[in-house]
Amino acid sequence: MKTLLNIIWLVFGGLWLALGYFLAGIICCLLIVTIPWGIASFRIAAYTLWPFGRMVVDKPGGTGVFALLGNVIWLLVAGIWIAIGHVVTAVAMAITIIGIPLAIANLKLIPVSLMPLGKQIVPTSKPFVTGYR
Repeated sequence: MKTLLNIIWLVFGGLWLALGYFLAGIICCLLIVTIPWGIASFRIAAYTLWPFGRMVVDKPGGTGVFALLGNVIWLLVAGIWIAIGHVVTAVAMAITIIGIPLAIANLKLIPVSLMPLGKQIVPTSKPFVTGYR
């Protein structure tokens, strides 16, 4: 079931969202100071390509002052635009009955797109995780 959901996700929106994260990661890595954001962006791009069967959790001890400051900078530079991309894709996916679970999953990616530092992606045994931890 996870594989089927991931293939449908990839075809109907996951690829262009991952390309957005990848572009943000390249720009961040070119500007030497923002390499941590670039690495986080590449990690989320990989997650966005194949999200079902994985989930985002808080890193143990990863929500310090520097992560908060970094997340605020990310939010202003790239996070808001990527979050808008998630909303637009979710609306387009929600038009069909088959796309409703994909739209819900897309909306669940918004918190990590806004605040990526201090988060990690872990595997889960469930194909469709019901909550964000």
